Parts: sequence; structure tokens; C-alpha cells
Amino acid sequence: MVNGVTGMNVAILGVSGYSGSVLYKLLKEHPKVDKVNLYSRKPRRSLAEAVTAFKNQPEYLQEYDPQAIMAENDVLFLATPAGVSSQLALVFMEAKFPVIDLSGDLRLKKATSYEKWYQKPAAATKLLAQATYGLAEFEPVGTYIANPGCYATATLLALAPLVKEDLLQLDSIIVDAKSGLAGAGKKLTETSHYAYINENAQAYKVNCHQHIPEIVQELQTWNDKLEAIQFTTTLIPITRGIMVSAYAKVKPGFVQADLEAVFTKYYHDKKWVRFSGSDLPAIKDVIQSNYCDIGLSYNPVTNTVLVVSVIDNLLKGASGQAVQNFNRLFDFEETLGLPAIPAWP
Repeated sequence: MVNGVTGMNVAILGVSGYSGSVLYKLLKEHPKVDKVNLYSRKPRRSLAEAVTAFKNQPEYLQEYDPQAIMAENDVLFLATPAGVSSQLALVFMEAKFPVIDLSGDLRLKKATSYEKWYQKPAAATKLLAQATYGLAEFEPVGTYIANPGCYATATLLALAPLVKEDLLQLDSIIVDAKSGLAGAGKKLTETSHYAYINENAQAYKVNCHQHIPEIVQELQTWNDKLEAIQFTTTLIPITRGIMVSAYAKVKPGFVQADLEAVFTKYYHDKKWVRFSGSDLPAIKDVIQSNYCDIGLSYNPVTNTVLVVSVIDNLLKGASGQAVQNFNRLFDFEETLGLPAIPAWP
């Protein structure tokens, strides 16, 4: 609603990337959105020039102007690369204008941590303090929402019940995360080239992926005894989707049924998490939907639990969760405008 007109006007800065393109589609089809305004830090151009798949859409990317954005819209979505929103956030925070930021720039509370893991200058400390981490199933919304990363979303939802209930030997957590190629972004690299990744798998950013501090930071808010996790990412030859396999030693006295009961306690009323007990999910179960599917298997011989979670990295791992947070921010039904039927097969 702008100037008393019913319905929402929403702004997107960064529509040309994969997350921005998916976000545009979701918001165009959202029943509470009247208009999607697109902005760019480049000169004015048509949407068709930015994303050829949208050649029949009439919008133009307007030049970035924060005052115009706030005057003409109810909320801004930032779908920009790392290092951009840290430079743009101040004017919106000072005006208390709603922002949902899909980048990693304001997820971490310590500037030194951001600079270490992202190798870019951090936002001012006061901006980092004001941002709200937007893990939709567990955190409240704020005016400036730092939307979680894709690996972080899948990993945190897999571990949350066990860490919150303090059921694990916290120094034993090992996460093996696999992602499709869309997670690497639109810019072509040697490892994302078809000739390289087809019929191949490549571990990358081992022990240095930028989502590691984000995951640890959130886990520590749930259980301050946790110090670190072992986290490995692997690129696999599919277009989209993430599978997290999280392993940990369980404290004595628990069996499979106990662990399943804990997950049911936390997720039975969550609209976008489907817990399947001992049935382990597959990536295909969630593609083109906003679901996170979770299953677990406890091995009493090794006293180890395996939790498998799967998401569509462009939906629940990015744009879908951003719209979920949009719904929460404006008190809409949490499922509104989000795909609930996965593409199958």
C-alpha cells in the first residue's frame, strides 16, 4: 500500500541473478502484490535485456534511487552480490524502511568475521546489530531482515531440534552438504563449466565456505556450549537443490523414537518443514517448492545420528524464504504466494 492504495508495491534491486529472477516470478504471482518495481545500479534497460526468459514482461529496470524506492514502494528486496548491500543499508535503516536482504552482508554480527570469510569490507557495526537474521521457522521478523544462506537454511533446520535440546556431543558435528549448479550463481567459472561438472562432483571451499560462520553463529544462540562444526560443500551435476547430511554423536540414553519425537515437537506446526521420521528425503521431493524435507536415522552401534535435509536452493534457500519472511513481516498467511507442490518427476 503506497499513498493509501490497497495492495503492495514491492521493489527488487538485482533481478538479473538467479535468486532475483525467481523472486520476481514469486512476487508477480503473489496475491497481495499489486506492482513489482525493478531497480538496477546500471543505466535504465528493459527486463527482457536483463533476463531473456522474461521477454514478454513489460517492466524496465529503473536506475537505483533510494528516495524514489521508499516513496513508491512498501518494501525493498535486495538480491545483490556480496559487498553491495553493506553500502546501501544505512539510508533504509535510518528511515526504518522494510528491507529483505538476500545477500550475506548483514547476516554476521561481527564485522571482523564478515571480512575474514567474505574477503570484503564489512558494514558498520551498528548496521550489523540492527539487522534481524531471518530463519523463518525460528527467528522473529524485524524491519531489516538478513535472509539466510542456502546451505545455512538446510543445515540449521537439520540440526535445530537436537542442538536446542542439547542431545548431541557438540564437538562431533560433521556436515556434508551437496548443491546443484544454480547455487554457484550465474557467472561462469571453470568448475561450473558444463564440460567440467557434467558427470563429475567437486568438493569446494572446504573449511572456508562463507556460510560456516553464519551456521555457527545461529547454533551458538541456541546452545552456547557449541564451539565449531566440520562443514564440507560439494558441487554436483544437477541444476538446483541442496542435500545436507549432518552427522553427530548422541548423548547416552536415546533411541530412534526419542529423536523422532524431538523433531516432531519442533516441526509439527511448521508450514514449510516436512519431517518424515526414518524415511530419508531426496532432492527431487522438494524441487520447485518452498519445503524443507527432513528425515533421520540413528545408529546405536556407533551412537551416531544422521539427519538428512533437502531444499530447493533458489526457493527455501533464497527467494522462497524471502517471500516467506515478507508474509511474516506484513502478517499475511505464511504460505501465501509460495509453491507448495514440488515438480515431479
